[in-house]
Amino acid sequence: MSETTICRAFAPATVSNVACGFDVLGFAVNEPGDVVVARPRSRPGVELVEVTGDDGRLPRGAERNTAGVAVRALLDATGCDRGVSLSLHKGMPLSSGLGSSAASGVAAAHAANQLLGLGASQEVLLACAMAGERVACGSAHADNAAPSLYGGFVLIRAADPPDVVPLPVPEGLACAVVRPHIEVETRASRGLLGDTVPLKAAVTQWGNLGALIAGLFRGDLELIARSLEDVVAEPRRAGQVPGFAATQRAALDSGALGCSLSGSGPSIFALCASLAGAERAAEAMATALEGEGLASDRYVSGVGTEGVRLLPAEG
Repeated sequence: MSETTICRAFAPATVSNVACGFDVLGFAVNEPGDVVVARPRSRPGVELVEVTGDDGRLPRGAERNTAGVAVRALLDATGCDRGVSLSLHKGMPLSSGLGSSAASGVAAAHAANQLLGLGASQEVLLACAMAGERVACGSAHADNAAPSLYGGFVLIRAADPPDVVPLPVPEGLACAVVRPHIEVETRASRGLLGDTVPLKAAVTQWGNLGALIAGLFRGDLELIARSLEDVVAEPRRAGQVPGFAATQRAALDSGALGCSLSGSGPSIFALCASLAGAERAAEAMATALEGEGLASDRYVSGVGTEGVRLLPAEG
């Protein structure tokens, strides 16, 4: 393979948990996302030569960066003794609740797999991205990595080994995401949850999760709306996001089907029946945050869009 050959991959942000699906549900959005450029390296192993868009905050050593760890796991899984040089370009904020670390790992594994012609399966690539998640977040959950890799709306039936179930998306279903300009560190946020769930809350959550999946299969937006309630994680995490209750209320008042934290927050998502409805929800949510003195970014996307993909080999 020529030393000038490069592979560029884009992996999208994701909404995980989706209210009632803590650690088991997620879907991809159009933007933002991360780009990783992979090039051949003369020596075996993984080298991270550049990171941009992170204000110098991410580890530069490949063994401590999500992208580098994912590619190292890929080389080990495939028995490859060749070398890869990586450049990571962050297109989304850190600690945003949008799967930033997962997108880096997914993009890196996909780019390296294509560069070296390894032919690794989606299942192997997911396991490699999850190895990166373990370094970044302290646990190898797949509810961000799987939708970023596969695209679409997915259920994670099991994480070890990964068992990913694609779910259908009703026509027109769309998402509004607002990201207030604060950070919530995933590892610390998980620490708020504890290790036990009261039986009553667990039964309610199970019912909502099952009904949400049924609503997706049936295209029943009213059932989806009734199911978008999180009685486990949201009550313990919402206090980390000033104005969350007002923002959630604004989304629902605008006609959204439901609204909750994206991942551990601080980003907040709303599911809507249409892109026009998602635009209205995004505007209402951003206005509510402004009322709390918080600026925000907003994104509107169809639900369950394309996952990781190659970009033209330029730059």
